[in-house]
This record gives sequence, C-alpha cells and structure tokens, in this order.
Amino acid sequence: MTIYPVHAGHFKLDGGAMFGVVPKKLWKNANEPDEQNMCSWAARCMLIEDGDRLILVDTGMGNKQDEKFFGHYHLHGPHSLDKSLEALGFHRNDITDVFLTHLHFDHCGGAIQWNKDRSGYEPAFPNAVYWSNQRHWQWAIHPNPRERASFLKENILPIEESGQLKFIDLHNDGLHDTPLPFQVYSVSGHTEAQMLPVIEYKGKKVAFMADLLPSAGHIPLPWVMAYDTRPLLTMKEKEQFLRLAEEEQFVLYFEHDPVNDLGTVKMTEKGIRLDNTYSFDEVFGR
Repeated sequence: MTIYPVHAGHFKLDGGAMFGVVPKKLWKNANEPDEQNMCSWAARCMLIEDGDRLILVDTGMGNKQDEKFFGHYHLHGPHSLDKSLEALGFHRNDITDVFLTHLHFDHCGGAIQWNKDRSGYEPAFPNAVYWSNQRHWQWAIHPNPRERASFLKENILPIEESGQLKFIDLHNDGLHDTPLPFQVYSVSGHTEAQMLPVIEYKGKKVAFMADLLPSAGHIPLPWVMAYDTRPLLTMKEKEQFLRLAEEEQFVLYFEHDPVNDLGTVKMTEKGIRLDNTYSFDEVFGR
C-alpha cells in the first residue's frame, strides 16, 4: 500500500464560524485571519494505492459551481485535484473508488462534473465506485435547514443516478470494518454518520480527520466549529477519539489545516493536547 497526499486547493472561511465560541483573541494564533475575518483552509484529500485499487478520499469543491458561489470561498493557491493527480502520475480515469467522508460541498463537490455540453451532470471519476453510508445519505438528501446550503443536490443525486454508488454498512457510531482496505470511525456531531478512515500504514495508524478535527488548532475539546449540528456531541466524540489516538499513537491527517499535513497528540495535565505537527514526507517519506 502507498498513501499520497492530494491537494485540491485552498479556500477561505470565516474564522468565527470555524472556531465557534472560542474568542478571536485565542483562535487568531491558530489561523491568522485577514481584514475580513476570513482564514485560509486546505482541501487536503488522500489517495490510497493498494494492489489494483486506487482510492480517493474526498474530492474538494470541484469547479462546476458559478462565479457567485466561489466568490464566497475565495479559492486560491496553485493546487487543484487534477494537477495533484497528474503530479503523482495518475488520471481521474485511474480512480477505482471514491470514498466520501460526508456530503458537504467542500468534501464531495469534485465528485460530480458537468457533462460535455453542460446540459447535465456526470461522475468526475467514470470508473470508480462511490462510497457513502445509508444513514448519512438519507440525512443529506433530506437536509435540515442548518445544513441545506452545504448539501447541494447537484453534488449528491447524480452519484446515485449514475449507478456507481455503494454504501458502507454502518449501524451505529464508532469503529467499523469496510470492503475497503481500511476501517472507518463514525461520528455524528458535525453531521450524521460522518466517516473517518483509519488506515494501517508503515507500522502506524493514520486517521483521516475530515471535520471532526479540521486542523491541529481544533484539538482542544471546546474548539468546535459553529458549523457542527450537535456541538456537545462533537466534544464527547473528540474526547473519545483523542483518548484512542493517544493510546494507540495515531497519526492524524488534517484535511483542512492550511499548513500541517499530520499531527500527533499527547496526554498532559490539562488533558490531551497537540504533541507535534509534521509534513507527510517527514513521517512516511516519498
């Protein structure tokens, strides 16, 4: 097995929204805002090569939305999903599986694209199986008012219409085996039945953190996004997961941290805290 970081670009979100009730005086040290209170965030996906399977975890926003939509998110930087795949020697057509941690637009928008004449939508990965779970799928296609702006039907419904959709068997939260070469850890504080891949790799356990821990700055328990639908549940889930991560020495893979690919945690007098951050190559080499 080989894991590759795949950068789908950077975008901006309001710092207050990303750090919830934490005062700006504190969170600005974790991610410096611009004059409009916007902070830069990564869309850091993951590519897993395992035998004849090439599995992409999350896809970034994609490029099919209009200029007004992207104007809210200030895409910037040199990276894109296609450029990153090309730099690794791969093409969209090579992808055999697309695993979606959840169906918010910044995680699944790149899964679907316009067709050639822009009359409709089609899978951006024509040879891939798309993986979600039934609990989250139902939550996304019948969105609550809080998340309706994040669950865009053009990102979601064409996946099912393509016939390429399969579901992970997920009856409750916690750790589950899957048909893929990794387990998933399910959490529901951010959104119902979000899935975090936990991968055995080079003698370590790598946990793809998605939106349970968007960045290294979100490790303290009260540092919960305002986007989370059940913030108290998120705090409980973070505490449970971080205890497991500390006990089993997980390497945390941050999807949205603008600088740090990876991090580890340690137990302190104040509870579990960030131990150190690393680039992917520092831990696993090229």
